[in-house]
Amino acid sequence: MAEIKSRRVLTIGTGKRYYVDLAANLARSFLYWHKGSDIIFQLVTDQPEMIPEDIRSSIQVMKISPGKLGEGFSTKLHLDKVAVEGQTLFIDSDCLIFGNLDFVFDRFSGHDVSVVGSYIREGEWFGDVRSICLKFKVEHLPKFNGGIYYLEKGLKASAIYQRAREIEKNYDEIGFVRLRSRPNDEVIMSLAMQLHGQTPIDDDGTIMSDPQACQGGYKIDVIKGERRLYNPPPPNSLHQNWYPFENVSPVIVHFLGHYTNHHQYKREVFRLSKALVNRLDIWSGIYSFLAISATAIIKIRLKNIIRPFYHYLFGKRKIKTSERI
Repeated sequence: MAEIKSRRVLTIGTGKRYYVDLAANLARSFLYWHKGSDIIFQLVTDQPEMIPEDIRSSIQVMKISPGKLGEGFSTKLHLDKVAVEGQTLFIDSDCLIFGNLDFVFDRFSGHDVSVVGSYIREGEWFGDVRSICLKFKVEHLPKFNGGIYYLEKGLKASAIYQRAREIEKNYDEIGFVRLRSRPNDEVIMSLAMQLHGQTPIDDDGTIMSDPQACQGGYKIDVIKGERRLYNPPPPNSLHQNWYPFENVSPVIVHFLGHYTNHHQYKREVFRLSKALVNRLDIWSGIYSFLAISATAIIKIRLKNIIRPFYHYLFGKRKIKTSERI
């Protein structure tokens, strides 16, 4: 009989309280959809005192010292140090889960290190892909969204992550382009995986997607497990020609960048916090619509009406610094 491997979802919330709060939101979505599941949720943080009481006893917390896993995107280059035996699915803290994840573990099973994606041979992806492939004598690179990584702890996985950390030291010399002034984990892990013969699993739109890839809009209801993201076909100006799907319903939605500020995300986070303590009723539903969604929609529409006049009178305002920096 084949050995049954333990399964674990891992996320990281370090540094600012902002990231711990995001990780807590992800944990709530996991707990909601995995009642009675054998899958363990683990949160790695240097701020364990910031973890909310409502989830603390239901998840595993790994405390680390500040800076142990690096900063920014670099923390994802150290997953082998915090993973345990068995199957580990890392999910970025700015994601929400909309269903059971067993099928995701099933699809990844047997890979030492993997991602959801395809291959890229040329063009621009945080650097000139063709020149980088020629430099390292590889045919192509896995292309993916680093919102999730999969690994099975062992010598092979450790070697891949060690190579990734070595690549990071030569990031600029290799020709990679920085993201928010920092090395981007995606291209680093892509090259490390390719050099060690690791393959992505095919992206069919069922595991993860994000509003940036689907700029035609999205509708979500984390309590019902409903999610629909839309990438309008050409010639619509919102079409993302690098994304192969038109409609997707992924079990993980990645609210990367500024999308955690969207009212859709904030509404679902509020509803999850109520659902986990059995306080999601008609009144909390009305409140989430009026106080979060309706208020945000009215504010956006008013801004769109007033913005031209404001720019005419006062000019453009400075762009606010992102909470993620």
